[in-house]
Amino acid sequence: MTARDKMMRYISHGTGEEPGKLAVAHMPVPQPAPGQVLIEVHCAGVNRPDILQCRGLYPPPSDASPVLGLEVAGQIVAVGAGVTQWQVGDSVCALTPGGGYAEFCLTDATHCLPVPPGLSFIEAAALPENTFTVWYNLFQRGNLQHGETILIHGGSGGIGSAAIQLASAWGVTVYATTRSAAKAEACRQFGADAVFVDQECDFRHEIANLTGGHGVSMVLDILGGECTSRNLRCLASGGRLVQIACMLGRKVQIDLGAVMSKQLVITGSTLRSRSSAVKAAIAREIYGEVWPLIAAGQYRPLICQVLPLEAAQQAHALMESDSRIGRIMLVNT
Repeated sequence: MTARDKMMRYISHGTGEEPGKLAVAHMPVPQPAPGQVLIEVHCAGVNRPDILQCRGLYPPPSDASPVLGLEVAGQIVAVGAGVTQWQVGDSVCALTPGGGYAEFCLTDATHCLPVPPGLSFIEAAALPENTFTVWYNLFQRGNLQHGETILIHGGSGGIGSAAIQLASAWGVTVYATTRSAAKAEACRQFGADAVFVDQECDFRHEIANLTGGHGVSMVLDILGGECTSRNLRCLASGGRLVQIACMLGRKVQIDLGAVMSKQLVITGSTLRSRSSAVKAAIAREIYGEVWPLIAAGQYRPLICQVLPLEAAQQAHALMESDSRIGRIMLVNT
């Protein structure tokens, strides 16, 4: 029986449900349109946008699968018309517009990358969402350069750990915040030069002391809310605040005078809504710049826990807990 003839398991979440309402359901295996590939999913990553989508706060694009899951690794089992760079049987990891919490998943062929030698499917599935997000925001939008300094909030999470490793590999001085001593030690292992446990210190004063009062070149922030004004005060003249999430709130008050006088730049993005062409360009740069770092042992995802697909509810609960360090992954067994 081919994939075309099959029904497949996937995780249903309904509309606006809480994360505890996930359940296994069945649907026909999707078929690739021109330019797409169909991947038999060995492993999918769990990301915070999946939690938000469950609550109706992060709807998928109109042309995307409504199924959760923004990154996968597995083997290509079918290719659409016009796809020449991949063949059936190729092992890939891929950024997806949705659909990863399933046995089979569609994505654009240009959003796939080969599984790096030496990495398992589980490790490879932990790469796309975080690596695309960090590369796009730090290096394309933020123009992070060798010799600069950066403050990364949430350093022990998937985004934070990826950002620390990549910035460190670029010769950037890296400072990070996190929420416990154990997480701080993990950040140091990733390559952070200094880590601030946010319950124990005011990172703004620590940054001032470490930089001689000059501040950092960039802040990568997932918090927003009341943290925003402190982030701006941490920035050096010409510094950039790169906002990629707003866990503490979207609406803030800031001193525009400081933004003008210090010539600051405030930018941000959501990856999922970027065009296919933008994501394809990110993939090409990642393959050329980041895959060699993986081969050299300078970049690797940290896996916190691996669970079967049917334990998606447990995975989401763990994602929302304060205990995790690194990535949570779902495998098809």
